[in-house]
Amino acid sequence: MAVDGTFRYRTEDDLPPLVAAAAAAAERAGFACSCLPEQGRLLRVLAGGVGAGRIGETGTGYGVGLAWMASGAGPDASLFSVDRSTAVQGIFAGDDRVRVLQGDWRDLRGEAPFDLLVLDGGGQGKGGEPPLNPAEWLRPGGVVVLDDFTPMSGWPPRHDGQPDHARLYWLEHPRLRTAEVRVAPDAATLLATYIG
Repeated sequence: MAVDGTFRYRTEDDLPPLVAAAAAAAERAGFACSCLPEQGRLLRVLAGGVGAGRIGETGTGYGVGLAWMASGAGPDASLFSVDRSTAVQGIFAGDDRVRVLQGDWRDLRGEAPFDLLVLDGGGQGKGGEPPLNPAEWLRPGGVVVLDDFTPMSGWPPRHDGQPDHARLYWLEHPRLRTAEVRVAPDAATLLATYIG
């Protein structure tokens, strides 16, 4: 999620219908923190690579990121997202592949292991919260996605003038192979493959 992500959809053309519906619902509700369109396009590509696998997401919000993934996922994929709110239930009501759970991000653990896991509402290790253990959430070869980073400009990566411990956890984890990808000039995403 990005602080102004929802409003960036106002100028976007050719959105998948599900994404357009979720972005419109987020805007009507005054929810500003949807994923950036650039992040959404990356999620759509990654979801397309899962095949008949399992996709998980913490932090549904108004479902914009989930809509991107559902728009790219194959017909045999299973998508699970969790949030404290059930505001998006209607948007995905016609898609049997998608289950939106109400609860804390940790409640998604019951649907693991995942082939693709997007951490947008917990589990990242940001804000002093401990990050999740990839071995408990991912299949070998599974990918975890973390967005909302500013692009690195040096080593170690920094946040508010201090070492960015959340980002370092994922970049230096011994069971992950992680890369940072710029999705916009001011936004970066971490893609980490669990090697088992």
